[in-house]
Amino acid sequence: MADEADSDDKTLDPSQKRLDEALERGDVVKSQEINTWFMIAAGTLVMSTFGGSIGAGILVPMRNLIANAWMIDTDGPGLLKLAGSLEYAVIAAIGLPMLMLAITAMAANMVQHRLVWSGEPLKPKLSKISPMSGAKRIFGKQAAANFGKGLFKVIALGAVMTSILWPERLRLESLVHFDPAMLLGVTFSLATHLLGAVVAMLAVVAILDYLFQYRQWYERQKMSVQEMKEEFRQSEGDPHVKGRIRQLRVARMKKRMMAAVPKASVIITNPTHYSIALQYERGMSAPICVAKGVDHIAFKIREVAKEHDIPMVENVALARALYATVEIDEEIPVEHYHAVAEVIGYVMGLRRNLSGRRPS
Repeated sequence: MADEADSDDKTLDPSQKRLDEALERGDVVKSQEINTWFMIAAGTLVMSTFGGSIGAGILVPMRNLIANAWMIDTDGPGLLKLAGSLEYAVIAAIGLPMLMLAITAMAANMVQHRLVWSGEPLKPKLSKISPMSGAKRIFGKQAAANFGKGLFKVIALGAVMTSILWPERLRLESLVHFDPAMLLGVTFSLATHLLGAVVAMLAVVAILDYLFQYRQWYERQKMSVQEMKEEFRQSEGDPHVKGRIRQLRVARMKKRMMAAVPKASVIITNPTHYSIALQYERGMSAPICVAKGVDHIAFKIREVAKEHDIPMVENVALARALYATVEIDEEIPVEHYHAVAEVIGYVMGLRRNLSGRRPS
């Protein structure tokens, strides 16, 4: 019941990470019908292409063996030599066709999924010997699909063979009167025709089975909401932790910015919402923004400025423009040189007047 509940919870499409992990552990889409189709198709092609050469390659050494049987040594070394020569003849005759079949077997898997090297399927699992899991395999969707495939193939193969052999029934009855040398050609032609029809029929079965297997595999990879959240935490980090880190960074930046306010030459305000602290000393190419803020931070900047007797100048348009265009520790943009120069000139003038009024 718990497994069914877990399966019902898995309604979200799998992520690419989930699909990659399935491939790494050897859980891939695999239709045995695709393998069967490839092997039968390759066997048909090999038989129609290399049937004559294979027969000739085996016939000649066997004919020589029978014709020269009286010359063969029957002792141990002689029989070993005979077996070796026959072995080489058979390998030479069927070597290339067998190589083609081996390549076809690998291609049958490669067209379904990329090459996977994993020992995960070989690991012992209790679920493989569990009676409950065994019952699910016997009475589950996969078992029903296999039964349906088997029944369809029996019916389809029977229909294909009947449609091909029934029109040839009279010809087949007369084969008993044929010369044995002629039987091979007739049998070969009829067998090739049958195999071609079987390959065409099994192609439909293989395609439908692959689509079914892919759907079953995709359903197994689906994720629950909790699994999706856990994967997000693992790949992107816990959102709460990231939020806390972001808060700490902002707090450190504010603290560093407030520590730089006493170095400012002037604070430009709007006057309530924006505060821009600019530092300028002789030799600088342009004033530098050492702090800026809106609302609460702007108020804090003004408080620190009052504590350190830093002059504040109200200029609504300039404050808004500087806040939008300049970052902390950067020089002000060229287009604001003139306006800022007037403000700094005004502040320097006030300082000269104040220093001139001080008693000596």
